[in-house]
Amino acid sequence: MAAEQQSKLVVGYWDIRCLAEPIRFLLEYTGLPYEDRRYVQGHAPDYSREHWFGVKNSLGLDFPNLPYLIDGDVKITQSNAILRHIARKANPALLGKDLKEQAQIDMLIDVLVDFRNESVDMFYCDPNEFAEKKARFLNRLPGSLKQFDAFLGDKKFLAGDEPTVPDFHFCEMLSEHVMMEPHCLQGFSHLQAYLARFRALPAIEAYMKTDRFRNTPVNNKVAAWGANATEASH
Repeated sequence: MAAEQQSKLVVGYWDIRCLAEPIRFLLEYTGLPYEDRRYVQGHAPDYSREHWFGVKNSLGLDFPNLPYLIDGDVKITQSNAILRHIARKANPALLGKDLKEQAQIDMLIDVLVDFRNESVDMFYCDPNEFAEKKARFLNRLPGSLKQFDAFLGDKKFLAGDEPTVPDFHFCEMLSEHVMMEPHCLQGFSHLQAYLARFRALPAIEAYMKTDRFRNTPVNNKVAAWGANATEASH
């Protein structure tokens, strides 16, 4: 058991935040030791992915992709599968303490996939279309945030008094949106307090003060937004 507790999990992803940052946040929160294995995309015009492609099929992954997690003989891909595995390993209550809460958490995990996909469609669009897509996105965003703000209400976290798996993804998404549009949470007092509360969790606050936490880049080099430090400052 001691050897199992001391062995490091391996997280593999691009050298960006994006889908891996919720995983990193959860690992920091749970205290599970891990190796943060980052792959670097090449510069324009080719944007080579050879750093990843060179090892992609040599890791024993059934469905090779990024992010991936290696935990002994458990080797998986897909970001939400990874988050669930970490939760089950560290503290199953992170996936809900009873059947009702577990169902709600499963729903939130999928709702956040939809929320992220809307953002990614804008982040990775043709740069010539970014201004128009951003304007349309920001026009829709208050409606989405209003739903989340109402759902959160006076709760400390999405499912209650303690963080659960969807909080780690949602707070990363809120952070990315604030980076892109600093005033986007104005008028949503519950969400503002919620994001501050998440960042003040001792393990999260400590992590964000280390050089292991990298505020930028958010997205990869091919993205229309979030690919460099000048676009993101919060």
